[in-house]
Amino acid sequence: MSTTVSNVRQFKMPDVGEGLTEAEILKWYVQPGDTVTDGQIVCEVETAKAAVELPIPFDGVVQELFFAEGTTVDVGTAIISVAVEGGAPAEAPTAPAAVAADEEPEPERREVLVGYGPRSGSSRRRARKPAATAAPTVVQTGGEAVYHAPAPVAPVASAPVAPVAAAPVSDERPLAKPPVRKLAKDLGVDLAAVTPTGPHGNVTREDVHAHVAAASAPAAPVAPVAAAPVAAAPVVSAEGDTRVPIKGVRKATAAAMVSSAFTAPHVTEWVQVDVTRTMKLVAKLKETGELGAGVRVSPLLLVAKALLIAIKRHPEINASWDEAAQEIVIKRAINLGIAAATPRGLIVPNIKDAGSMALPDLAQALTGLIEVAREGKTSPAAMQGGTVTITNVGVFGVDSGTPILNPGEAAILAFGQVRELPWVHKGRVVPRLVTTLALSFDHRMVDGELGSKVLADTAAILADPKKLISWQ
Repeated sequence: MSTTVSNVRQFKMPDVGEGLTEAEILKWYVQPGDTVTDGQIVCEVETAKAAVELPIPFDGVVQELFFAEGTTVDVGTAIISVAVEGGAPAEAPTAPAAVAADEEPEPERREVLVGYGPRSGSSRRRARKPAATAAPTVVQTGGEAVYHAPAPVAPVASAPVAPVAAAPVSDERPLAKPPVRKLAKDLGVDLAAVTPTGPHGNVTREDVHAHVAAASAPAAPVAPVAAAPVAAAPVVSAEGDTRVPIKGVRKATAAAMVSSAFTAPHVTEWVQVDVTRTMKLVAKLKETGELGAGVRVSPLLLVAKALLIAIKRHPEINASWDEAAQEIVIKRAINLGIAAATPRGLIVPNIKDAGSMALPDLAQALTGLIEVAREGKTSPAAMQGGTVTITNVGVFGVDSGTPILNPGEAAILAFGQVRELPWVHKGRVVPRLVTTLALSFDHRMVDGELGSKVLADTAAILADPKKLISWQ
C-alpha cells in the first residue's frame, strides 16, 4: 500500500521587468481548492511598465492566496501556495549530495514568466577569469561610439537568465549575421531559441521579430473565478473629493517625468508646416491598400517616417547621456517610441530598429504597436530601449505642446492637429492643410543647430513627401 506525500510550495512575485521592485495584483484566476498545472495563468499583475499574466511553474492544488486583488506586493514575496505531490518543499532546500566523477548533476527546473519556456540546466558555473586592467580606447560596438577611460575589469559572477522560449540545449552556436545578433541582444532574445529560416540555417532579422511576436502574444483566456475583495480602490471623501491611489503605470510615469524635467535641460522648438501634399498621399495609400491588408495608414505614419529620415541625416540626436561614465552614447539603432494613452495611464512602447524599416514594414509595426497598447497587452520589453519618441497630441484637437523627454532619450516630437488655415502658396493666399511640430531635446547633448536641422528636415519631408524617396 503506497502513500502519496504532498508538500506545499510557494510561488513568489517575480521581477517581470528590469529591476522592478513591486507589482499590483489586478486579478486572480484561481481560488483555494482549484487544481493548477505547470504553465497555467493564475493571476494578472500590473507593474510600473505594463500588465502581465503570471503562470504557475508547477502542478498541484491551490492552498492559499496571500494577497487580495488591488494589493501592491514587493518582488520576491510569496503570493500563492500550492500543494504538490512528492519532491522536497521549495522553501527548504537541502545541500546537494556529492556527485561521482562519472555522474551528471540532476537538472534543476527554473521558474519563468508567461511567454517564456522552461529551461533545464545544471547549476555549474564557469571558472572566473583573473581581474585585468583595460587601456583607454574608443570602442565601436554595434555602431555605437563611446570612449572608455582606463578602469579595472572585475570578474562578474554569472547568473541564470530565463530564455524567451524553450529550446533544446546545444553546444553549437546559432548561425546569424552580426546585425541580427545585435538585434537579438537588444530585444533580449536567445538566438538558440529562434527557428531559423535563412540560407544554410541562418537566423534572419525576420526570424527574430517573429519569435518576439510569438512570445508576447496573449495567452489563452482563462475564466476568472470570484476573488477576494478589491483593495486600494478610489475613495470619495465627505466633501465629495475623489482620492485615487498613485500606483502602477501612473506612479512610474510621474516619477519618470519629474526626474526628466529636473535632470535634462529641455529646449523646445516649433515649426508650422503645410502638409497638404502629405495628406493627399495618406488618402492615396488608404485607397490603394498598397502597404498591406489590415494596415493602418494615418498621418502619424508619415510623420514617423519623416522623423526617422531626419535622424538618419543627423544621427547625433539619436543618443543618450551616460552620467556614470560621463559619455554621450550615439545609438546605432533608432528605437522609435509612440506615446499611447491607455486606461492604466501613459505608456511609450517602441518599435525596435525602426530606422531600418521600409514604409510598409513601419506601417505594420506601428499598427501592431497601437493595437497591442489599446488591448492593454504591451509587454515590459516593448517599453525598454527607446531612443526617440513621438507624441500625437493632434488627435485631441490640440495644435502642439512642449513635450517632456522620455527618460534616457535625447529628443521627443509633438505632432499637432492638422487643420485648414489661410496659407501663402505659389504667391496666393489659399486654404491649405497645416500642422505644428514641436521638438523638445536635451540641451546637454543636442545644441540649437542640431535640433533645428532635425526639426527642419522633418518639416521639409512633410511639406514635400517626394523627399521620402530622394532623402533615403
